[in-house]
Amino acid sequence: MLVNWTAPDHVYLVCGKTDLRKGIDGLAMIIAENYGLDIYDNSLFLFCGTRSDRFKGLYWDGEGFILLYKRYENGHLRWPRHGQEAKLLTRRQIKELLVGINPVPPRSVSPAKPGIFY
Repeated sequence: MLVNWTAPDHVYLVCGKTDLRKGIDGLAMIIAENYGLDIYDNSLFLFCGTRSDRFKGLYWDGEGFILLYKRYENGHLRWPRHGQEAKLLTRRQIKELLVGINPVPPRSVSPAKPGIFY
């Protein structure tokens, strides 16, 4: 593996859809302009496009940027599509993401109140 996933101090999952045709410069601009995070702060940023079976990562290793690309052959992710935020992931969530498990739990639906029908 090219990057030691435990090396970054922070791993951010960028919610919503990102144009994965963007390269290093385009993804770095998204982080700097939209989220105000320091891209040189030993952080890994993860982006997902329209298709939820692949994602990109942007990481500064101290000498230059590394652009990572992961595609699952079977299955897909449930990437948070709503909201324009960057969620900080825990170590456990990173491991789940790398084996294809949704790192961010889906929103639960509130049960209907008994006796109220429309």
